[in-house]
Amino acid sequence: MNLGLAGKVVIVTGGSSGIGAAIAAGLAREGAVPAIVSREPPRPELVAQLGTDWLFHPCELAEDDAVVAAVDAVAARFGRIDGLVNNAGLNDNLGFEATPAQFRASLDINLVHYFGMARAALPHLRAAQGAIVNIGSKTSITGQGHTGAYAAAKGAVLALTREWAVALRGDGIRVNAIVPAEVETPAYAEWLKSFDDPASRREEIERRVPFGHRFTTPEEIADTALFLLSERASHTTGQWLFVDGGYTHLDRAIE
Repeated sequence: MNLGLAGKVVIVTGGSSGIGAAIAAGLAREGAVPAIVSREPPRPELVAQLGTDWLFHPCELAEDDAVVAAVDAVAARFGRIDGLVNNAGLNDNLGFEATPAQFRASLDINLVHYFGMARAALPHLRAAQGAIVNIGSKTSITGQGHTGAYAAAKGAVLALTREWAVALRGDGIRVNAIVPAEVETPAYAEWLKSFDDPASRREEIERRVPFGHRFTTPEEIADTALFLLSERASHTTGQWLFVDGGYTHLDRAIE
């Protein structure tokens, strides 16, 4: 299927690793131009997949001015912005022991830059009648315990997805969200290492995923993101797509 993404310029925040890296690589395969906005540069294995037409712009996304500068740099380099994938974030495991200041800081790294990136990119997205894809989390739907700040941020991401879909409908800009659950990323692997028996903990989690009893791959999230960015999703907006093997909505006791 031709997704019609060739030549499209798409910003991917946190595009150097994990889900973001899979999305950037997928864009490159489709002939699009990934603009990676992230703290760290992409690793050599990702660079090898990106080809020749791409950009990395280092950015501290919690800083408002840095977000605007990143968008300006992408627009100056390529002359257009056709899509935005708000992906960067971190489950920082802040519960009731966190101070209000720590809670607000968590919102900065998991929510506020979604708004900042969209606001800065809006004139370019309007010109291109582009698309926004927000990466959410099942924690905002299911709860998880000891992760209140992150869950609150991701709940707001889903609310903003619906709000922006309404606000931008007259501009021809589609806005959708992807809601992952258990995804095979480096960050997830590091979290598993915090347990006394990481292998057993992994097996326990995998058993709870109804479809296939396995983690979702970053590439499976990326494939959905590419579809939502593409003209093949031309009448899809305001949607939350759960790419999670049924984890969020199906009975996790299914064997």
